[in-house]
Amino acid sequence: MDRSQKAESVASLNATFAEVGVVVITRNLGMTVAQSTALRGKVREAGATYKVAKNSLAKLAANGTAYEGISDLFTGPTAIASSVDPVAAAKAVVDFAKTTDKIEIVGGSLGSVVLNADGIKALATMPSLDEMRAKLIGLIQAPATKIAQLSTAPAAKLARVFQAYADKAA
Repeated sequence: MDRSQKAESVASLNATFAEVGVVVITRNLGMTVAQSTALRGKVREAGATYKVAKNSLAKLAANGTAYEGISDLFTGPTAIASSVDPVAAAKAVVDFAKTTDKIEIVGGSLGSVVLNADGIKALATMPSLDEMRAKLIGLIQAPATKIAQLSTAPAAKLARVFQAYADKAA
């Protein structure tokens, strides 16, 4: 890499750190190309990104951002998974790590809060932003649905009583 490519890489990582909600640092322990491709696909499906970056460049890019605290996690063969959704990247990486021992979750950060590997695993168990929105909408709609059911129930009961009397008379 020449100097201009390094500067471009640092600028790209810095832009990534500025716009994402979570960063997960992983250590590659000899993954095959097929495993790496599968991991990238799984992360992409979750709406996240997965980049292998030079540790010194990643440390430079993290300076001056909310993710400055994770600089000391960049040791060895590391990669960065990140997403705007605070749960997507963590969930994708943790799910993949369950299937192979060739990847290790080192830690990460949720904004300025630095998380260890257990913190990332705990974050992965939380529902995603879209799931939380769906639950919230369901909770908001539930009372209105019940009121509508209650308001139509007496009329339906009354109709059944009239029908029963009509059937008896006939």
